[in-house]
Amino acid sequence: MTVLPDDGLSLASEFPDAPHEQWQNLVAGVLRKSGKDVSGPAAEDALSTVLEDGIGTRPLYTAHDTTPDAGLPGFAPFVRGDRAEGNTAGGWDVRQRHAAADGDAVLSDLENGVTSLWLRVGGTGIPVSSLATVLKDVYLDLAPVVLDAGDETAAAADRLLRLYEERGVAPAAARGNLGADPLGFEARTGSPAYDLASVAGLARRCADTYPGLRALTVDALPYHEAGGSAAQELGCSLATGVAYLRGLTEAGLSVTEACAQLEFRYAATADQFLTIAKLRAARRLWARVAEACGAPEAGAQLQHAVTSPVMMTRRDPWVNMLRTTVATLAAGVGGAASVTVLPFDDALGLPDAFARRIARNTSTILIEESHLARVIDPAGGSWYVERLTDELAHAAWEFFQGIEQAGGQEAALRSGAIGERLAETWAARSAKLATRREPITGVSEFPLLDEKPVDRAPAPEQPTGGLPRVRRDEAFEALRARSDAHLAATGARPRVYLAALGPAAAHSARLAFAANLFRTGGIEPVTEGTFEESGAVEACLCSSDALYEETAEATAAELRAAGATHVLLAGRPARYAGVDAYAFAGCDAVALLSTTLDRMGVS
Repeated sequence: MTVLPDDGLSLASEFPDAPHEQWQNLVAGVLRKSGKDVSGPAAEDALSTVLEDGIGTRPLYTAHDTTPDAGLPGFAPFVRGDRAEGNTAGGWDVRQRHAAADGDAVLSDLENGVTSLWLRVGGTGIPVSSLATVLKDVYLDLAPVVLDAGDETAAAADRLLRLYEERGVAPAAARGNLGADPLGFEARTGSPAYDLASVAGLARRCADTYPGLRALTVDALPYHEAGGSAAQELGCSLATGVAYLRGLTEAGLSVTEACAQLEFRYAATADQFLTIAKLRAARRLWARVAEACGAPEAGAQLQHAVTSPVMMTRRDPWVNMLRTTVATLAAGVGGAASVTVLPFDDALGLPDAFARRIARNTSTILIEESHLARVIDPAGGSWYVERLTDELAHAAWEFFQGIEQAGGQEAALRSGAIGERLAETWAARSAKLATRREPITGVSEFPLLDEKPVDRAPAPEQPTGGLPRVRRDEAFEALRARSDAHLAATGARPRVYLAALGPAAAHSARLAFAANLFRTGGIEPVTEGTFEESGAVEACLCSSDALYEETAEATAAELRAAGATHVLLAGRPARYAGVDAYAFAGCDAVALLSTTLDRMGVS
């Protein structure tokens, strides 16, 4: 092999650098062809996307988009990972959640790729008294156990610790988390947090006797599931973690010992870059908290990522497999130590064996076949990811400071301040969902009206009374449920007749748009035959603007004469006699479809 001498020459030296302004001018030229007369920075802004939290993504990032030094993996500020080796030693911990006392399902998961268990104990979940049965065949010195027991945490923790003793598990071999999270419990239920003194006692016991066990979980899922943004989720987790540090240090633990008792849980969504940036920003923020507390060496944040329940749909649930795959990839790239992939049917009830198998294999494929864990922080160095991480960290820190100024997480929860901010964020996002500017595949885009329902046994009821639980599909789900009830009562779905005017070149695009739109509301579009043959009571015109000028009013009159009670038009709003409403890109689809169903008598 010939080694070329290092002569200091750049391989791209023959190509002159392209100035940023030159690129902007080229963008402006393209935009003018689409009717947008902008230039310079305005041309670049026209291609930018506004995210939540006042953050925007630009179409181009360069080395001039400087950010603070991300450091090295395993060293403060831990942006690039909490461990020097990252997940390269074998991938992330594959953590499966179980809410029912099914020891066979637990064992099947462990035998087929799952490496730790997340058990929902107490309440409507696994009874505390059944822990021994559920874990009967589990090697507790090999499989870490994470509890989620709400106000039964003390009893569940005591039972698990006794199990370790009864089965001869050495205290140093016990791994997992006892799951105490009093503020998370209050966020879920609205009930005052259970005694933090008992939690401090568990933390002291773990610190002294069980070095591989942590006592507390800082669960940010309640804020994500209430509609919070990424920065709000991070801000609430910081405020909760700080509250726990205060309580633990007041009980006699050092800051270093207190930090070692916390594990943070975040949502991973199908927005892969935002998820990657969120996990990286979370580590940087917690490192800053530890530094401010005088223990910078304790700032490595242990992270558990869970694929987002908010993004899971009840219609066309098979698409959830794709969503969770992207979310898991983002969680792994973002450096999460543990990842839980929710089964694709999680929103429908208790997952079956097939769904659990797909969930655990999602991580296995990404680790073993895609080799995703072989590189530490693979997104690191990307100008876009580094910039997004930095901007998200600043937005989250600002939200965290607001909570602290309001008296801390507990006070902000009880005053309703956090709930109000999350509700505002969700209202803004709901508007994007309703107008389909944030599409939901299989629900608000490309729905399948004749899909066979996926039936599952009911899952244990979730705790309620505190912050709400939202889902992206909820508005469209309500419309589809009305259509299903109509189908069950009459044997047919509500129908709309799509009147295609002119040749296919004139109407095909708007015909496809209208058919897709009406299906999202459970309304069956009919495109063949005449209006009288369609069985519909309403009609929608589909064609080009030019043909609308020529034929819209006459066609509307013909449809009304044939019995159409209302006539809609697929296209930009204009004035045409006989046309009652308009369906166009960016319209409030939920409102339009709901009103249409109301007129059709579909309740």
